[in-house]
Parts: sequence; C-alpha cells; structure tokens
Amino acid sequence: MLDDAAKALSQMLSPPLRAILWKSIGLALAFIFAVAVALDRLIIWLLGAGSVTVEQSFGPQAHLPATAIAWLLSVAAGFGIILGSVVLMPAVTAIVGSFFADQIAEEVERVNYPGDPPGTRLPLWHAILEGGKTALLAVAVYVCAAPFLLFAGFGVVIFFLATAWLLGREYFKLAAMRFRPPAEAKVLRKRHAATVYVGGLLIAAFVSIPIVNLATPLFAMALMVRVHKRLGGRGSMMPKI
Repeated sequence: MLDDAAKALSQMLSPPLRAILWKSIGLALAFIFAVAVALDRLIIWLLGAGSVTVEQSFGPQAHLPATAIAWLLSVAAGFGIILGSVVLMPAVTAIVGSFFADQIAEEVERVNYPGDPPGTRLPLWHAILEGGKTALLAVAVYVCAAPFLLFAGFGVVIFFLATAWLLGREYFKLAAMRFRPPAEAKVLRKRHAATVYVGGLLIAAFVSIPIVNLATPLFAMALMVRVHKRLGGRGSMMPKI
C-alpha cells in the first residue's frame, strides 16, 4: 500500500496529470468561494433582520449596541466559514473528484498497465451522483461528530477516521466501476474492506494537509486505481451501467 501511495504521489507531477491538477484545483476553489459567498450573504441578511428586530423591540437607543453585536457576529461568522471550508474539504474534494476521476484513471492505467484492457468511462452523471452522495454523507457525519470536539479533540479523531472511510470507499468504487458493474464493485469493496480502509487512511492524511489537499482527487484516484488492480485482478469485467 505504501508503495502504491509513493507511486501515486510521483505520478501526480507528470505533465498529463499536472494539467488535470490545475483544473481540479480551480474547480475546488470556485466551489469553496461560491459556498462561502452564499453563506456570507445569508449570515449578513440574518444579522440585518435581527438588528432591525432588536431596534423595534428596544427603541432607537439599541441601534449602536445592535450594530456592534451584528458586526462582531459577522466577523465571527467569517472565521467560521473559513474554518468550515477547511473541515469540509473532504466533501469538496469528493464532488470535484467525480468530475475528473476517469481522466485520472485513464492516465494511470495507460502508463502503468499498458498491457491490460483499459477501463470504460462512467457516465458523468453517475460519477457526480457518487461524489454528491459521499459529500452529503460527509457533512452529515461531521455534523454528528462536531460535539465531540469539546472532548479533548476526540472529534478530530472521528473526523479523520470518518474521512478515511468515506473517501476510501468512494474512490475505490470509482476505480472499480470502470471494469465491473456497480453491484460487483460494491461486493469487491466489502470483501477487501480492511485494505480499502487502509488506503482511505492514506487519503485522509493527504486531505488533512492544508493547500496540498486541493490535489486530493489526483492522489486518491491514482492510489485506488492501483489498489483495485491488485485486489480485482487485471482481467476484469467491463461495466454494465
């Protein structure tokens, strides 16, 4: 597994994958920016509505305190959005990765397994559906785990382990479904759950590194293509989607 990870890291900087890297980084940043702006506008609107309600309830003398409190809350919310974008980076990369999974897999297969039959591209809607389900599940798990942050960082451990499980299963399925039907890919993942989870731990470690984690789709897909080749064999069925 460590050898697979090292080879995935080294191939990430090859010219073909480097081009995909810049596109995935751009899409991830655009997605984060769009979500941040939307949340910022929503928070400002809520704070403005709250300030008006306070002034109507307590009179004009409450204008200055209400404005000051609203400003402090908006600053705190801004930091919260930044922190949230970092915490939810696995969810972001899950969605972004679904757009480029096949391009990454094709390059890894072409370079490292030239004698094997190439995989078949998934329909884009199918890949995006998989990424979207993983992202929503990640948000749900993180919301449930957030209260544990109060217990000496126990929530951080939960975040890390949940990220390993979520991203490991998604990227392995994306790699496997290029060669076999979704149901068979799921069975293969469950059969080798421990190995897939170890791969997920490596992906979780990668996604926990700020800035570098923007390249998570490349590392994760390049890794899981190799893992699938080892676990599923090279004479795999073609997808029936």
